[in-house]
Amino acid sequence: MKKLDEAQLLLDKAQSFEHKIEDKQKLLFFKARYHDAVGQLLMEEGKYQEALKEFILVNKLSKEANSERYFSIYMDSYIALCYQKLGDLKKSIFYGERSYKVGLYAESRWKIKNSLLLSEVYEESGQFKKAFEYLKKYKNHIKENEEQAVANLESNLAIENFTQKNEQEKASYQQEKLIKQQEIKNQRWWLFSIAAALLSSVVFLYFLYRNNQQKHKANTVLENTLTGLKSTQAQLIQSEKMASLGELTAGIAHEIQNPLNFVINFSELSKEMAEELLEEAQKPEIDKALISGIATDIVENQEKINHHGNRASSIVKGMLEHSRSSSGKKELTDINALAAEYLRLAYHGLRAKDKSFNADFKTHFDSNLPKVEVVSQDIGRVLLNLINNAFQAVAEKEKLGLEGYKPGLVVATQKTAKGIEISITDNGPGIPDEIKDKIFQPFFTTKDTGKGTGLGLSLAYDIVKAHGGELTVNSGLGEGSEFIISLLKKS
Repeated sequence: MKKLDEAQLLLDKAQSFEHKIEDKQKLLFFKARYHDAVGQLLMEEGKYQEALKEFILVNKLSKEANSERYFSIYMDSYIALCYQKLGDLKKSIFYGERSYKVGLYAESRWKIKNSLLLSEVYEESGQFKKAFEYLKKYKNHIKENEEQAVANLESNLAIENFTQKNEQEKASYQQEKLIKQQEIKNQRWWLFSIAAALLSSVVFLYFLYRNNQQKHKANTVLENTLTGLKSTQAQLIQSEKMASLGELTAGIAHEIQNPLNFVINFSELSKEMAEELLEEAQKPEIDKALISGIATDIVENQEKINHHGNRASSIVKGMLEHSRSSSGKKELTDINALAAEYLRLAYHGLRAKDKSFNADFKTHFDSNLPKVEVVSQDIGRVLLNLINNAFQAVAEKEKLGLEGYKPGLVVATQKTAKGIEISITDNGPGIPDEIKDKIFQPFFTTKDTGKGTGLGLSLAYDIVKAHGGELTVNSGLGEGSEFIISLLKKS
């Protein structure tokens, strides 16, 4: 009733009876109950550190009194709540889990209370998966409690009906002898039945209202949790995308340098030729053959400048397409050209970060490969991720200094009955059988902390699935790895 002053007076009065208890076990039990009440009073007053000491003392006393089972469920729950309020989430989770496990065999209110507490504590500690798990348990316990309330109500109604039937038979049996008296009893009975029915209805409606409020609160918490998880997921996907963009940038820088060098060289050469042309034009006697030859060379130079300028422009355009969000529009794509482009960019990207790295990479492209309808930007990301992983794997194996080992990678394509296959094969360290089933799971990574998000292969797997294809792996420890992308051709 929140009358804390009166509660304190009654606790003081209760303590005065302590010296009258002679039996040791009863005395220990009395002390445990007393300190239990003191702890709850302190908790109501917001004194969680002091309340925690009382509850820990209760646990000790209950063990000595062989009454641990009586106190353990709610004592551990109160201790977990105090640690939550004090900010020690690790200890709060420990006592909350212990109370929940014991509470599974107790009243449903402790299952509800402890599952909700654990959901809140796990959420505060950032363990959203566990928070969501206990939130679902909380919802299930609420549902069980509702079903039990309905079952109890039905049982009470059955007892009332049975009692009413007996009373009616008894009234019929004594009707001739006690007509007037029976009429009075019947009137009282009906008044009592109406009152009982009204009371039962009020109680039932109260439980429905309370459970509805609890379900509404649980749904609100669940919606907020899911919103947070979706936001976190979007941030992680963006981080993975930017990481792949960073790896691509180094390769693009190398690729774009070649056409820019050609543009610079041919521009300088054209300038010299133009100056020579002007010099010849100012002479009294013009050498038409020389002028014609210089002009022809300038035209050829301009064509080469245009060609290499367009090459640089296409590389920049590809980089911009990779960095922006996918349009999701599928178009017929030459997979051989796409694979060759990303293979070259991935290799030069790794070389830009590690000048000592070198690998023998080859392509075995099916010349009869049909074009397939895909989102080329997304499939490009898949290829870049798989090729980068392969290069990194052979680079790691090379660092072991194995005699006669030479890093190697093969990107191949072939036409199949249903579409096409793209395979990326390396002679790296391979994948152990115990983790082979986990590599496509989100956040699973074998890389050192800070070197991988664990989302690369997961996103690649989802992109291929979204195209109606499959991404599979063949690998053995020490035997290298082969990743196969299967895509359906346009029907």
